[in-house]
Amino acid sequence: MFFLYVIVSALYLSPSPPFPPAPPSQPLLQRYPSTRTLPPVLIMASLIKAPSSVFPSEKLQSVSRGKTRHRSIPKKAAFRLVPVALSLSMSTGTAEHDQKSNLPDIPIPIMVNSSTGKMGKAVIKAADSAGLHIVPVSFGSEKASGQTVEVCGKEILVQGPSERESILASVFQDYPNLIVVDYTVPGTVNENAELYCKVGVPFVMGTSGGDRDRLYKTVEESKVYAVVSPQMGKQVVAFLAAMEIMAEQFPGAFSGYSLQVMESHQASKLDTSGTAKAVNSCFQKLGVSFDMGQIQMIRDPKQQIEMVGVPEEHLSGHAFHLYHLTSPDQTVSFEFQHNVCGRSIYAEGTVDAVLFLAKKVKSKADKRTYNMIDVLREGNMR
Repeated sequence: MFFLYVIVSALYLSPSPPFPPAPPSQPLLQRYPSTRTLPPVLIMASLIKAPSSVFPSEKLQSVSRGKTRHRSIPKKAAFRLVPVALSLSMSTGTAEHDQKSNLPDIPIPIMVNSSTGKMGKAVIKAADSAGLHIVPVSFGSEKASGQTVEVCGKEILVQGPSERESILASVFQDYPNLIVVDYTVPGTVNENAELYCKVGVPFVMGTSGGDRDRLYKTVEESKVYAVVSPQMGKQVVAFLAAMEIMAEQFPGAFSGYSLQVMESHQASKLDTSGTAKAVNSCFQKLGVSFDMGQIQMIRDPKQQIEMVGVPEEHLSGHAFHLYHLTSPDQTVSFEFQHNVCGRSIYAEGTVDAVLFLAKKVKSKADKRTYNMIDVLREGNMR
């Protein structure tokens, strides 16, 4: 389930608030009960002018976990709150419409690395549903080498780090239209990208982390077709694009405002959210002074349930983000919130990226390096 809430609160002096302030431990989604009954305001923002730099080589300050400041979102003042809510919600379940409407006559072969991980399996399921051909080979860790993974009734042999180049070259020879999908770990991003580029196989890099400058340089110099994005959820990417447009057209609009950021992901996610970094970069352009080391990372399951409001069944796979802005005089506040339960939103976006990239390879497009903004602009998403 994916939710996006933008809440603007103007403070007025009043002897008593319309509802009591929420306790610090109350889940974030329950902090503004009155907004549940407000009619949603639909805002359409054109992405025609959205720059491809929403993920601009990601030249962002590295985050030191030791400097992460664990702070609660500030308590609301005991004044009357007049909330204006903008809301968007959607289910990230499998779409009911025809998933194969945009596919070529011959199924596109894809090799998913790593197929043993939860994200890899989610991509395989989405790709199989879309009619893509799952290559029965996948790269994994040394520990997983030699294992056979069964997903959607298909057996996939996991290959370890040794002899990866010769194995990939052989697979590419057998499947000339091959596209590799990478959902491995941050520590192998650069090594994997260099391998794909050396062999010359097009790829979709959904793994976050690594040296992003080095990653983009590797891809650009190799002239290999690739979609590189730390965020594959199409709707979240559209939100990021809208933030980038606002930052470019209204620089300094939030000068003087303070910002607090909280992001919660499954405990297995070791790095700080790339999405949170991208959004914070936009806020910096809008005039907010904020250090990336101030991002509050929540990885403890108990805190995720009690403080963030993550459903227990999604502790192993979720992405909850909250950005809270406060004016210098504490009389105005803004909140931007987007919550994702599960992985299907990323898996479906990845399939769209594969279809997009296959089209670019077939047409021999001059541009070789793309991101999810390019995929959105194409307008052929399922």
